[in-house]
Amino acid sequence: MKNAAYLIFILIFAACNGDCQNNIKKVKTENTMNNKIVKTDEDWKKVLSPEQFEVLRNKGTEMPFSGKYYLHKEKGLYVCAACGEELFKSDAKFDAGCGWPSFSDVLDSSKVIYTKDKTLGMIRTEITCAKCGGHLGHVFDDGPAPKGLRYCINSVSIEFKK
Repeated sequence: MKNAAYLIFILIFAACNGDCQNNIKKVKTENTMNNKIVKTDEDWKKVLSPEQFEVLRNKGTEMPFSGKYYLHKEKGLYVCAACGEELFKSDAKFDAGCGWPSFSDVLDSSKVIYTKDKTLGMIRTEITCAKCGGHLGHVFDDGPAPKGLRYCINSVSIEFKK
């Protein structure tokens, strides 16, 4: 009886181990397919301006009403300034009066990561680029219909493409 129980345990363990290995392979394949960008701070400093580095890598914030895209109205796409990932359509941009470019929706929710942010004595939702991890800004629930969201984005975190 002991031997039978022992044999069943070994078979279950072997089956689980095989599944675990398949899951690890799947994750590795998915990470490769996602083309995530991982760089050191020194590497980022070579490709970003000091202001972009402070906002994108150190989660800083530009001064309100100072960004080049705050009142920008051209039609096109806004992409991550660090990696070029397409993030927002100009059709979703609106003037929220907050001093930063505001968007009512992200191009694709899988392109950003939402994280609870408890800094500065507030509870907010930070958004970062899913491809490179760059800090973009925050999302709030005081935006226009139909979703009621306001993606408040630092101009230095994005670039515009016609």
